[in-house]
Amino acid sequence: MNVATTLSEFRALRTQLAGPVGFVPTMGYLHEGHLSLARLARSSCESVVASIFVNPTQFAPSEDLSSYPRNIDCDLELLTQEGVDLVLVPLNNDKVYPAGYDTWVDVAGITQRLEGTSRPTHFRGVATIVAKLFNIVRPQRAFFGQKDAQQAIVIQRMIRDLNFDVELVLGPTVREPDGLAMSSRNAYLSKEERSAATALHRCLKSVEGLYTEGERRAENLRQAMLEVLQAEPLARPDYLSVATLDTLEELEMIDGKALVSLAVRIGSTRLIDNIILPPGESLF
Repeated sequence: MNVATTLSEFRALRTQLAGPVGFVPTMGYLHEGHLSLARLARSSCESVVASIFVNPTQFAPSEDLSSYPRNIDCDLELLTQEGVDLVLVPLNNDKVYPAGYDTWVDVAGITQRLEGTSRPTHFRGVATIVAKLFNIVRPQRAFFGQKDAQQAIVIQRMIRDLNFDVELVLGPTVREPDGLAMSSRNAYLSKEERSAATALHRCLKSVEGLYTEGERRAENLRQAMLEVLQAEPLARPDYLSVATLDTLEELEMIDGKALVSLAVRIGSTRLIDNIILPPGESLF
């Protein structure tokens, strides 16, 4: 596996890769969710590229950019084991965002809901760095996880609107045995908080059960999630949503596919999770 720490080095190594090229962008501190995407890419692409870059523009000043967990050596070992061919690890933010940088990708509408309400600058940073990485890596397929469903929807819209010649491939949310969605931020949780964090999955299972029994009123599904969280003292909900897949507007009644999602603070750690209704349906 080759590792490039500069854009010029990466571009030279990229010319040696056979296509199709699959791309797995990450912020590092890799877990099974990331590795499952690398395996998915490996199964369908001749070459696999990954990136490790903690993107500063998707963090607000009050968020955890400086403390975001990092372990580059371990990440590279894991990617080697998964058969990744080339990894981009930019060591100099100034090369990614040079002095005077002032060009942004804004995806309107869908970025202003859910995560966008609490993190209004987040998706501008996400869309911008993904667009830059698409231009640098030039993949035929890009692999993202359903756990970040709104992010996937935003990127899919950007691909369509800006005519990127990239296929977005979505991998399923990978969970711990107790249902907690895998996330690099799970490392922040204390033992007590880690136990409390299972409330997110219990919320989604409660909604899934009610839907299977015939409930279609979105407000009743939101209320069911709230009741689960109210029984967990360490949980503080940020949002509880039952929304359309195309606009992410809140639903009154479910008469097609819906995204059920939530963001919850467990102690000082903010976690997200989601499911698609009907059960078994895909995001795209």
